[in-house]
Amino acid sequence: MTSIGQSYLKKLSRRNEPYVFLVLLALCLLIEIRSGQFFSSNNLVDISSAMIVPGLFAIGAFMVIVSGGIDVSFPALASLSAYATTKFLLDIQYEGNVFLALVIALAIGALLGAFNGLFIGYFKLPALIVTLGSSSVFKGVMQGALNSKQLTTIPVGMREFGVSSLFIAKNPVSGLTSRMPVAFIALVVVLAIVFVMLKYTMFGRAIYGIGGSEVSAHRAGFRVERTKFIMYILVGMIASLAGIIRTCMMQQNHPTNMLGMEMNIIAGVVLGGTLITGGRGTLLGSMLGTLLIVIVENSLILIGVPTSYKSVFVGALIIVGTGMSAYQVMRMNTEKRTKGRRKEAVR
Repeated sequence: MTSIGQSYLKKLSRRNEPYVFLVLLALCLLIEIRSGQFFSSNNLVDISSAMIVPGLFAIGAFMVIVSGGIDVSFPALASLSAYATTKFLLDIQYEGNVFLALVIALAIGALLGAFNGLFIGYFKLPALIVTLGSSSVFKGVMQGALNSKQLTTIPVGMREFGVSSLFIAKNPVSGLTSRMPVAFIALVVVLAIVFVMLKYTMFGRAIYGIGGSEVSAHRAGFRVERTKFIMYILVGMIASLAGIIRTCMMQQNHPTNMLGMEMNIIAGVVLGGTLITGGRGTLLGSMLGTLLIVIVENSLILIGVPTSYKSVFVGALIIVGTGMSAYQVMRMNTEKRTKGRRKEAVR
């Protein structure tokens, strides 16, 4: 093997993505061996459908974590924007397509995201503390000012969007059918846009730079405050999109059914190799980690594991994910100290 190949393999071995992929593959094969149903067309479509909302949440959470922050408010933000949008359209008896619902939800999401971005970016308050507070504010507005309650009906345009499908997959053995929602396109489009933004634009480089060191990013010419402010607006819009899609797919709106998802999403992102301290990570790893969480939540029943044990497995993944991230940070710090000592020895 050439030195280039060895260098590439060494670099690859230091990343989480290959290990997460192998664990994911092993789990899928285990479920297939035990049930014979995992790789059936309808089950794969069901998993893809279940990945839409967590996948969108993971994209936003990844941006925040790689910038060196932690956002725990996005489920409450999504709940508030989806509920406010649905309730408003019902009150005016709107009968058009889903486009207006998407526009209103994105606008609300941008406004709520700007609320986070203002305090985190310009007032320089800790992201975890701000988003913990804003999460309570969003829930309070929804439950108090809007007097939220379950909406068993949604506007016709949202209802039609929720049931529309790209194709329908049928299991030839069981006869079960599953439809691939049109909303899956939204996940693919958002994923592609954010990937290009992070990899090929100065704004994306600024996000990574801020996660590595805010001081260094500022010295390099990046406008740290503005970058954070805009980033939280984008995260708010992505979360609100996930919220309105969930409402459409469920054909109803429950104000609290997205609350509490933040830990699983953050765990999936960290499990995929994103450093909890920021500055390093990939969207691919975040999607793999989130997919692993989704499969654990949705497919353990196929191998006979009771749903009551789901929290045990998810909790174990959270511990493993954060442990791996902490280990990476320790290893990086050790390598930096070793290099510093070598430089001093040379001098």
